[in-house]
Amino acid sequence: MKDDFPNRWMWSEACEVLARAERMHRQFFQPVRSQSRQPSWEPPADVLESERDVLVVVALPGVRQEQVEVLIDAGDLVVGGNRTLPPELASAIIHRLELPQGRFERRLRLPAGRYNNVRHKFADGCLLVLLSKAEG
Repeated sequence: MKDDFPNRWMWSEACEVLARAERMHRQFFQPVRSQSRQPSWEPPADVLESERDVLVVVALPGVRQEQVEVLIDAGDLVVGGNRTLPPELASAIIHRLELPQGRFERRLRLPAGRYNNVRHKFADGCLLVLLSKAEG
């Protein structure tokens, strides 16, 4: 019994990591009430600040740029839109569907300040929003 201690410990650690991942998945992809009052889900996001810019990265795999709205509202960056199944899969038999579908909206508090030259693009399944800090 004593000889298998490392295996039991590693198994216990692996189970805890899986449980944490499941909790995070539920937290990020739980339905919420959006500003538009439609049920929606919240995509995970990162907010990074440098001396001159703020970069916001929002994970939106399978979403096309024309399906996304980006705006600044009272110091928050609001990203909203829809994620839908590709038309080719309309009659498909779904065996597993883990990526959320439908309306999404994410409201992120921006670091204090004023911004100009707001740009956004898609890369590697993520929406990248770059906000340049205004001078003065």
